[in-house]
Amino acid sequence: MPASLLRILAASTLVIACAHSDAASSAAAKKATPATPVANATPAAPAVGKAEDTISARADSGRVLGNASATLWVIEASDFQCPYCKQWHDAAFQNLVDKYVKTGKIRLAFLNMPLGMHQHAVPAAEAAMCTSVQGKFWPMHEALFASQKDWEELPDPTATFTTLAEKTGANMAAWKKCMQGHLTLPMIQADRERVVAAHVNSTPTFFVGDQILEGADANLAGAIDAALAKQGKKPGN
Repeated sequence: MPASLLRILAASTLVIACAHSDAASSAAAKKATPATPVANATPAAPAVGKAEDTISARADSGRVLGNASATLWVIEASDFQCPYCKQWHDAAFQNLVDKYVKTGKIRLAFLNMPLGMHQHAVPAAEAAMCTSVQGKFWPMHEALFASQKDWEELPDPTATFTTLAEKTGANMAAWKKCMQGHLTLPMIQADRERVVAAHVNSTPTFFVGDQILEGADANLAGAIDAALAKQGKKPGN
């Protein structure tokens, strides 16, 4: 089981905060690209009890792609209802996986940053994380972005999310129990709290080594190649 992504991000923010104190470094690391701005700053993350700890540990593990031997983490902070997150996903996600994840160069992880302006962002995140508990996060991740236009304007997307979860092969009794009990909500809120604490103000945002990059057209490959070079490793081909 990988180390908690929340701990990884908490450690990363120390470096990120230093980068933000240097205007030139910050300008190089961040792009002024289309992105959805954050609303409703920092919610408090409820304490997680023992039952939820097991749920959270499995959900945390399920949202990581890549070989455990890869030392470079790329962390995406995203919102399933964000149009710019979908734009990046549709244009760049699979290439990133093929070029860097499948070749063992990076470990890719997803952090939830549901924005207040998106009415279904939180339930979409819960739908994804409740499948993550069962090791089905990435199929649900794909399904939510692929169908974003179908559910974003619905009064209640529950039926759509249920259908998508069924298609991933999730155990539906366990998934529904997770959803109805909001068992992954504390984790989602904690994700968002830590991303906001890292001075992120839009989605999608990416953490690559000691850099933070914002926007759907962020030069993620360039940042990854530079970070790999620092580690003495070959960049992506």
